[in-house]
Amino acid sequence: MKIKTLLIAAVMGLGAQAASAEQINGAGSSFIYPVLSKWASTYYQETQEKINYQSIGSGGGIQQIIQGTVHFAATDAPLTGKELAEHKLIQFPVIVGGVIPTHNISGIKSNELRLDGETLALVFAGKVAHWDDPRIKALNPTLNLPHQAVTVVHRADGSGSTWMFTNYLSKVSPEWAKTIGSDKSVNWPKGVGGKGNEGVANYVKRLQGAIGYVELAYVLHNNMNSIRLKNQAGNFIEPTLDSLKAAAANADWDGTEGMAVVLTEQPGEQSWPITGATFGLMPITSPGTLRKDIQAFFSWGWRKGAQQASDLAYVPLPMNVVEKIEINWQDQ
Repeated sequence: MKIKTLLIAAVMGLGAQAASAEQINGAGSSFIYPVLSKWASTYYQETQEKINYQSIGSGGGIQQIIQGTVHFAATDAPLTGKELAEHKLIQFPVIVGGVIPTHNISGIKSNELRLDGETLALVFAGKVAHWDDPRIKALNPTLNLPHQAVTVVHRADGSGSTWMFTNYLSKVSPEWAKTIGSDKSVNWPKGVGGKGNEGVANYVKRLQGAIGYVELAYVLHNNMNSIRLKNQAGNFIEPTLDSLKAAAANADWDGTEGMAVVLTEQPGEQSWPITGATFGLMPITSPGTLRKDIQAFFSWGWRKGAQQASDLAYVPLPMNVVEKIEINWQDQ
């Protein structure tokens, strides 16, 4: 007899029960955890259907779905068509969000600090020692920047957020692209590593002079200080739902294999430059009933959970994209 058990469990938090083959289990991106947690809780109230999702990072989720130890995964770094075919996986976008540089600088409030991509890359490359560095002061002539040491906080685990962040830095800094590059894990020149968005947020809040990168929901719900970034159009943009939507409007879902759209450094006067989607992964060979149960959960989230997603500072998928995904499911 099939058993469906709900456990909304982040690795850092309540702790996860061991998964059994009869449960509906997912794992991966911590970027998407706030909205998946909210969706699953409400979904259970309405349907009595239960979901288990562990926030372990995109890299861990990809490993587990390939190994067959979970039924679905979530990743912010999309797989290529070749990878999907090799591992017999179905990929689809779930939600759009943004990665946000966040700081803990004495006397500087949220969205007061302005950085361009090249300077942000220098900071994370360890080439800026103090916050009153002339390169930062040139971008912020009216701020009283302290002579405070910079502490870089990055992800310690394989992370789609890291992939999205370093993908952006590689586009705006040729030196970063050449020396460090873009991946779910990179060789950070300096800094402190935190596990998951949760770990990075905790370090940034605790360490004076810190700078890190987390998903927008973590910034808002932890009352963290975000940084205004210079976008492709030359405007210094605050990270908001509207600026994420402006970047997401450029998505070419139909013309991208595996729907693997990359939304960093998009054009547009108001586009947030570090925008991206989180993608769901399911095996093509999933048993029919289980596969339908997983698909039913995501379909519910897109249709009935869109306002919840917006409230958590994510951009819901347009209905035409949802319908395309559901058609693709039928064809695979």
